[in-house]
Order: sequence, then C-alpha cells, then structure tokens
Amino acid sequence: MVQPGTRVTIDLPVARLYTSTELSMPVEVVHGRQSGPRLFVSAAIHGDELNGVEIIRRVLAHSGLRRLRGSLIAIPVVNVHGLLNRSRYLPDRRDLNRSFPGSDRGSLTARVAGLFMAEIVSRCTHGIDLHTGAVHRENLPQIRANLDDAETRDLAKLFGVPVLLNADFRDGSLRAAAAEQGIPMLLYEAGEALRFSELAIRAGVRGVLNVMRALEMLPPSRRPQSRVEAVIARGSSWVRASQSGIMRTRIALGAHLREGDRIAAISSPLGADKVDVTSPFDGILIGRSHLPLVQEGEALFHIARFRHAGTVAERVDELHNELEPSDPYDQNP
Repeated sequence: MVQPGTRVTIDLPVARLYTSTELSMPVEVVHGRQSGPRLFVSAAIHGDELNGVEIIRRVLAHSGLRRLRGSLIAIPVVNVHGLLNRSRYLPDRRDLNRSFPGSDRGSLTARVAGLFMAEIVSRCTHGIDLHTGAVHRENLPQIRANLDDAETRDLAKLFGVPVLLNADFRDGSLRAAAAEQGIPMLLYEAGEALRFSELAIRAGVRGVLNVMRALEMLPPSRRPQSRVEAVIARGSSWVRASQSGIMRTRIALGAHLREGDRIAAISSPLGADKVDVTSPFDGILIGRSHLPLVQEGEALFHIARFRHAGTVAERVDELHNELEPSDPYDQNP
C-alpha cells in the first residue's frame, strides 16, 4: 500500500534467467496527497524501443510531481528480457504487444502480459504507452489512439504532436486490453529502435506532462503554451518496393509529399534496372526505413493522408523549432 504524499519503487518479479538470476520489472509509484486519476506510463514493451525509457526518466525528475494530484505509475521497462537482449521480443520469440490480456498459465510472454494487466492496468484510470519504430525504421512523433472516443480524442489533441492516427485495435495489444476495461489510452510513436532521438524524447516528455495537466494531476504550466496543433489523419499507408536492390533517398520525416513526387530510387549495385519510388497520394511522411538494402515488397515509406497536408507540414516544422535545444547538452524540455 503506497501512502498519500509518498513515492515508492516496486520490483515486480518476472521469470528468472537460466542461471537462476532473479529478474524484476521496475515500477515507480508517485502517490499525490490529493486523490485523482491514476495514470500509468509504460515503455519498452518491445525491448529494443528505448526512447520511452528516457522519457519516463525525465518525467520522474520533473519538479511538478511534488504537487501531484492522483497517482503516476511509471514502468520504464516492461519487457525486461527483451531489453537485456536488445531484442523486440521475449525469449520465446513472442510479441508482448500481441499477447494481452495474457494468462498466468500460458507462455512466458503471456505470463508477463498477465502480470502487467493484473498489477498495473487494472489499478489505473488512464494510460500512455511509449513506442518507437522497429530496427532501421523511424517514426515521426505521432499519437495512435481510438479517436472515436471523446475523452481519448481530447487527450490525444492535447499531447502536443501534429499527427494523430485513428488506429483500430489490434488483437492482443495493450490498447485493446485496456479498452476492454474501459481505460482511455494513448500510444505514442517516435524515433527508431535502439537509438535515442532528442526530438522524440522531448516531444514525449512534454506530451506526458500535457496529459497530466489536462487530467488536473499537475498544476498549469507557467511556460508559454505550444503552438503545435494536432490534426487527425484521414488514413495512412505504406509504400512498398517494386523490386529488390539498393535504395537512395534524401527525404526527411515530416516532408509534405504530393501525388507522384519522387521519394527514392532503387537500382542494382551497378546502377542498372533503376526504378523510382513515388508518392501515391498527397500526404505527410510519418515513417520510413533507413536501410538502403531493400527486398521486393518491403515497406519503405509510411505516408499519412491529410485534407490540408501543407498545413500539417508547417506544424511539424513548428514542433522542431519548439523542441530543438540550442545547447546540444540541454536535456530539460
């Protein structure tokens, strides 16, 4: 039992290693003096997704937590086995974010999912799950959520990133399991696996704090409010490679693309059989592969549709301008 006005670190035991070394999922509970919402913020459900670990570290260091109303439950490393192995998966090669709500009698992954649901999600009123792109894939800061739910949509808009995707629930995902319990939840995507992105981290820290203020868990900020307004995408799709080869591109995340714009070129190592990769519609580039080696059919560029894509591109620029530190060692957004 965590008493009001206290802060406690809890180690949730998970399956031991082969060596009998004990492993635990680290959890920080910050319990305000006044009652209020109970928000969980989780990261590294995929063990190679590291930005969220740093986002949570910075949130926990925020001075405003001394005046917290309600409870913040921070879980920087959900998939401890995956983090140790720098792997997306657990040792049984299952995806934790396709294994919820889990089971205490199932696979290792199912048991971790069940533990997380029983000890964390079931005790909360709201949730934010922090993710990145996969290995060699980078995502523009964006929120994916059930935007048909009014409360979730309002929180998503207040998070403070320009791109919102109305994402369907996927079977076995944490979002779907939380929704079954009536818990509004946001999924933040930004950056790539096994890398820190300062922009993605700063946007995530600000977003989590914005949500906490919207829930009246924190007092209003004295700093000037962000000018970045969120826009809901009309849909999104991946552009895939029409052939295998070496890809060359200079396109940046957040770029405004028009139908038919050349995004990249793919050719053989000697330059033969060159084909262009073009945008199939007007939109904003929200995800991309950084690996020049591509196979036919491989997903290369993720483009979101917007009614006024040029306006969204301007808001992406505003996000960069607001969050790019003048001092590269300044880590306090």
